[in-house]
Amino acid sequence: MPELPDIVVYIEALQVRILNQSLQRVRVASPFLLRTATPSLETVGGKSVRELRRIGKRVAIGLEDDLWLVLHLMIAGRLHWSKPDVKLTPKRALAAFDFAHGSLLLTEAGSQRRASLHVVLGETGLSELDPGGLEVLNADLESFKTRLTSANHTLKRAMTDPRLFSGVGNAYSDEILHRAQLSPVTLTQRLNEDEIACLHQATQSVLIEWTDRLRAEAQGGFPENVTAFRPEMTVHGKYGKPCPRCGTKVQRIRYANNETNYCPTCQTGGKLLADRGLSRLMKQDWPRTLEELESLKRKNA
Repeated sequence: MPELPDIVVYIEALQVRILNQSLQRVRVASPFLLRTATPSLETVGGKSVRELRRIGKRVAIGLEDDLWLVLHLMIAGRLHWSKPDVKLTPKRALAAFDFAHGSLLLTEAGSQRRASLHVVLGETGLSELDPGGLEVLNADLESFKTRLTSANHTLKRAMTDPRLFSGVGNAYSDEILHRAQLSPVTLTQRLNEDEIACLHQATQSVLIEWTDRLRAEAQGGFPENVTAFRPEMTVHGKYGKPCPRCGTKVQRIRYANNETNYCPTCQTGGKLLADRGLSRLMKQDWPRTLEELESLKRKNA
């Protein structure tokens, strides 16, 4: 799922292409995309783009008459800048936003249709789509601490909860927790002052660094290679690869369609975190340390 750095770079690319330009029409290919009925989608035709804004992980396009188009890309949705009146291919294309000099194309990989488009009116309409997470790049340490410890969740859950923190998802939370050298299953209310300060600094530095990296990668063009798995990442998507800090093999916790990646040496004191599926299957045989895991692998080789 595109997260804060990806959305920021998308918006910057859109600003130079569609700001103050007239939106001629919106073509929707998927009946599952549009999630609102009022105002109608037809009302946006001919309106000029006045503002672009990030709302959590959403892209908000502000038009004349206080109309807003709000796009949530979810896991597999992506944006592309194409030639005017680009053809909507049936398998992937969800919608096209047509301007005189080009079209913004929304696609979604896979068969599940999770991406969404809302048409809303004014700040009231926008607020209804805002989960209310703290904007971490603008947050001082005290505000960050208050939000982090407002409930006693695991760090992974807290960092990816859009009601707590805005724009942080599965990928960058892994990178942030590795930078802070904190376990993803540590409970938020058990952190000491130094650990909270370290997490605050890591959150801001990771998001700023990756925004700068993606901005430089785009080189003024439209970002076309948005992905949650990048070779420069330290732990996310790096299961079995060496941690760049200590060389220990990166481990994972799998759940549903996601996984959390972490370094046992840097983050959990050498302890292996229980993978729900495997630990339930293996019960008492589940290895507790890296040494036990390697021994088990040799035994089964």
